[in-house]
Amino acid sequence: GRSRLGLVRSGLWWTLGRLVSKMTRRYELERCEAVRVVVKACTVSRRVQDRMDDDEEEKLLSTQKADASPVTVADFAVQALLLSQLHKLFPEDCFIAEESSGALRADKRLLDEVLDEVNGVLPVPDHMTSDELCEAIDLGRHSGGDGRRTWVLDPIDGTKGFLRKEQYCIALGLLDHGRVRVGILGCPNLPCLLPGALVADIGTVFHAEQGHGVVMQTAEANPNTCVALPLDEPYPSSAVGIQFMESVESAHSSHAMSAKVAAVLGVVCPPIRMDSQAKYGVLARGQANIFMRFPKKEYIENIWDHAAGAIVLEEAGGTVTDGAGRPLRFDLGRKMDNDYGIVASNGIDHGELIRAVGEARCD
Repeated sequence: GRSRLGLVRSGLWWTLGRLVSKMTRRYELERCEAVRVVVKACTVSRRVQDRMDDDEEEKLLSTQKADASPVTVADFAVQALLLSQLHKLFPEDCFIAEESSGALRADKRLLDEVLDEVNGVLPVPDHMTSDELCEAIDLGRHSGGDGRRTWVLDPIDGTKGFLRKEQYCIALGLLDHGRVRVGILGCPNLPCLLPGALVADIGTVFHAEQGHGVVMQTAEANPNTCVALPLDEPYPSSAVGIQFMESVESAHSSHAMSAKVAAVLGVVCPPIRMDSQAKYGVLARGQANIFMRFPKKEYIENIWDHAAGAIVLEEAGGTVTDGAGRPLRFDLGRKMDNDYGIVASNGIDHGELIRAVGEARCD
């Protein structure tokens, strides 16, 4: 296994240089720059969430999308920040992202709030105008499916978790020729606790590059903790036996089907329910073994809901497939082909898990 590294006291570029191979890597620059911007985006999302404690009007700045899910100031601010910064660095790349600027253009108060958040973390020469902010958000309208280099973003994955002040994440992936090459999960509320540590830092970033592993670090520009996964020692846990995870919300995923699969496997521990792709990070560091998501009715998954998380788990030694054991496809456009659901594992026989899914479907 990879060796566990100690504390890091210098900058991000030096940190990554120590944690990954010195050989030339195709996506090294993209990974480093994406981590830097995601860490900055974590700061933005925290600031918005912190003000919700004292200012109830922040909740009134939530709007509703067509599927009735809440969209917050943080969603728009994070998307504008990430896409504008990545577009400057990689101007030939395409972008697929969840939000569009329509609600902002129709609501000056909301637009001004988002603009303040973005400019609050940018140096003055880089401050954006209202038009520039909306244009940055709308960079994410690419339809995909064409094999081009494309950044895939869910600015606030798990928005309901964000509003509950629980788990959410900033999920960013890079596709090239239809395959995920880089993935970053910024999880501002997820504790970053290492084996043997007495106190956990709050805020974790996972970042992976295809063929070059995954790193877990604290969500800050100069991380206090930065380690390669998988860990040499088991992740701290009070539970015994197989742990499985599922989404908090049951609107798009069948909890009943997950329970059937767990029963077939003989899992006795109750499910760990968590919003967002933070679940992939929890699996990657060995804190749980299984994540299952089975679509309800005609729901079709978006690629931004799984691209970054999938490569993080796979580079940590885990496996992600659909419920029939087939690789996930991110080359079809903005949507996925997921009639059989999504099943992820780490530390157990994935084939056994797939067989349990098949048995549960026949029940």
